[in-house]
This record gives sequence, structure tokens and C-alpha cells, in this order.
Amino acid sequence: MGGSVREVQSKGDLDRVLKEGSPVILHFWASWCDASKQMDQVFSHLSTDFPHAHFLRVEAEEQPEISEAYSVSAVPYFVFFKDGKTVDTLEGADPSSLANKVAKVAGSIAPGDPAAPASLGMAAGPTVLETVREFAKENGSSKVESQLPPGLSDGLEKRLQQLIDSQAVMLFMKGSPKEPKCGFSRKVVDILNEEKVKFGSFDILTNDEVREGLKKFSNWPTFPQLYCKGELLGGSDIAIAMHESGELKEVFRDHGIDIGDSNEAKVAEPNGGQGGITESTGLSATLTSRLASLISSSAVMLFMKGKPDEPKCGFSRKVVDILQEDKVEFGSFDILTDDEVRQGLKVYSNWSSYPQLYIKGELIGGSDIVLEMQKSGELENVLAEKGITRKETLEDRLKKLITSSPVMLFMKGTPDAPRCGFSSKVVNALRNEDVSFGSFDILSDEEVRQGLKTFSNWPTFPQIYYKGELIGGCDIVMELRDNGELKSTLSE
Repeated sequence: MGGSVREVQSKGDLDRVLKEGSPVILHFWASWCDASKQMDQVFSHLSTDFPHAHFLRVEAEEQPEISEAYSVSAVPYFVFFKDGKTVDTLEGADPSSLANKVAKVAGSIAPGDPAAPASLGMAAGPTVLETVREFAKENGSSKVESQLPPGLSDGLEKRLQQLIDSQAVMLFMKGSPKEPKCGFSRKVVDILNEEKVKFGSFDILTNDEVREGLKKFSNWPTFPQLYCKGELLGGSDIAIAMHESGELKEVFRDHGIDIGDSNEAKVAEPNGGQGGITESTGLSATLTSRLASLISSSAVMLFMKGKPDEPKCGFSRKVVDILQEDKVEFGSFDILTDDEVRQGLKVYSNWSSYPQLYIKGELIGGSDIVLEMQKSGELENVLAEKGITRKETLEDRLKKLITSSPVMLFMKGTPDAPRCGFSSKVVNALRNEDVSFGSFDILSDEEVRQGLKTFSNWPTFPQIYYKGELIGGCDIVMELRDNGELKSTLSE
């Protein structure tokens, strides 16, 4: 072993190592994920501190069989083995937790003791340690949900204002102009480049305090956010509309913003540059047209490995679960069935991995970004902004019906023409007590009829509800009437 990290080439390769029974630490990573790269430095140094353990790396998307076997849905992700069995896991960029878990599996540290000198590897140089500590401090574990600060401190408010005022045109985005991390950010960068405007940018993925604080400061819940001379113009939709109408150019002109003569806007940041898709992608016109058609074939479109009911990788499954959990109707395309689409879409979208999620033709990103957006509530906001409503389930429909009137009667027939004696009795009792009520004929809709039996755990009709709560059926209504309690029960 000798303190080195080895790449796993196949499931069989991994199984052979596990059969040896030695401690094994498995790192699932992705080349496009900064957190993976940072944690890989820690991983490598820990392999030096614990030479009697196997330190293995798996490129998660390139080894779907292994990722599937260990339910990997986000990176970085670590699995710890002892005697050939899984004993622990770790998701996210948490160097201290990684070191302690490694020590417990591969070292002689007693349970509960800290990893002490091996907490980040004695062999790790101070520069590496500082980089990792800063990364952990700024980004935290991916399992921790960001929360909007209850109020902005004077210091944060001052910092945000300074950032906004740092350039005449300032873009707060995901990623950098050279490497946008979402389709909406890329679109605004492309627009500014087309307008030949010099602009500054700030990658909100690098600083959660700025990201969450700016939402409150600007009263704008999503990113990107585009500012001109300290004033918020809006997000991608507004920037697109203003650009297409010519209004954006007028705004820049009115505010004395210089519009350059070059074909590319100069970005006022140290590592800035032009981002987005170049005009010439090298793809054939036929393939380009096909990809555009596929992307726009559904308002929400997911390019994934496998199908929604049978995902072929954990990342794809994660996005499917998120969309289904949020009751979003979406189309999908299995990129494993068509290599031309699989390779072409990487070039077309300038996004090298899968899954890829699009909303109204705009690339949102992959599993990490979608998960992050769901946790922060940003995904819901984007869907709402794009006019995409959640799919109504039967439960949703029943709840709406039940609460459509303060007193709601589900009966056979209508109040003026009941279709059973029990329904007729309840209608007469309500009318005699001058109780106003709404009604629904369960004979007209079999889905509602059967669904309501399960929903209310009440097998017969009629059923009467008050303010969304089930009162009961015919017998209970008659009992309340006979006791003189019917009207008071339905008007409390």
C-alpha cells in the first residue's frame, strides 16, 4: 500500500481489494467539482499518514455501476470499509470529519478520541491545510442547508454595497464569465458580451454569506442578479427581455456606460473572460437542430443516464427524486441510448457531465446545483418565474375540493336531485337548519369517489366536512340534528 491513492478501474477491481480485509477508504469524485478537488488533497495526505489502509478513488460518473452500488448521489462522497464490510460514509467537504473517520477505521485511535496530529495529515504542508480550512469554512459540508440570515449586519450590508458599486455594471452569478455554472448566468454573460459592455462579476457559489445576504439586500431570491450604477436591473428573464427590446442598450447609454467596439466584452475581474457557448461549436447543423428540439421538447427537460423509473446513476436518480418530490412534470432523454446526443450536448451546452436539467430551454446545471437550489428554495422560485406549476396530485385535488366551501358535502347526486336516501336526508337536515353548503356529486367522478374513501378513511357516502375536517356521514349528521347541535357544529 505505502501511502498512495489508486484509481479504481472496475467493480471487479474494487471487490478484489475488499476481499483482502484491510481497511479501505473509497473517494467518489468528479473532475468538474471544486469540492472534490479540495478534498482530494486531504485524501492524498491522509494516505501517507495511514499507509496500512487502501485509499481508492472512483470517478463517480465514469463508474456508474460502483456509484449505483453505494447510492452515490453527490460528490465528494466517501465510503469506509473494514474486514470487507461498509462501516461508515461521509458526504460533502468536511476535512475534519474525513480525518477522524479515517483514523477510526485505519488507525489505533480509541472510539471517541480525536484524530489529533493526523486530523489533516502530518505530511500535509501548511499551504494545503490553509486552503482546505478556508474551503471548509466558506463552503461547509454539502449536507448543511443554507439559511437566510434573519437580518443583515452593518458589516455585511456595507460589503454588499461595496461589491455592487465596485463596477458600473456588476453581475452576481454562479461561476465566472469564463466558466458559468448555470444556464441563466451563462445567458446574461452572453448578453453583456453581445452588448460589448465592460462588467464586473462575483461568483456567489464561493461565498454563502454574500449569496444569502444579497437575496435579502436586493429582495430578489434568485441568481444571476445584474446591477447598473448600483441599481438592480433584475435576473436573466429581465436582462433577456431588455436586450431583445433594445432597452438594455438605452439604459447603459443613459447611465454613461461605455460600449466597446470589440466583439467581446472585457470583464473586470482578475481571472475573468468570456463564457458561454461560442458561435461555432463544430456541430453539424442537423445535430444542432436536433439538440435544440430535444431541449425544448418539454418545459422541464432532463438529460440523464437511464429513465426516470430506472436511473442508471445516482446523480440522475437524485435529480429525478427532486423533481418528483417537488411534483414537477418533466420530460427526459436517456443519453446512454444515443452517443451522438450524449457527446454533442456536452459541446452544445458547454457542460461536460450528466445529468443536465433545462427549464424553458435554459440549462440549470447538474445534480449538485439542482440539489443546492432545492435546499435554498431557489428551484421553486425559478420554476414559478418561468410559469411552471406543480403537477396536481389526487391528494392535492381532494384537499382543494374539501376546502372549497366552509361546509362541504360529498353526496350521490345534487342537492336538488339526490340519488340516494342518505344523501337526501343530509341535504334536508342542512336546509332545515339554514346551513349554507357546497356539494360534489361523487357519481360524476370515480377518481374522487374512490380517492376520498382512502383519504378520509371513511368508506361510505355521503361525507360532510367543516373547514376541511371530516364530520362524518348520514348517521352522525342525524345525531347532531336530533341533539340540536348540527348548526353550532357547522358554524363554530
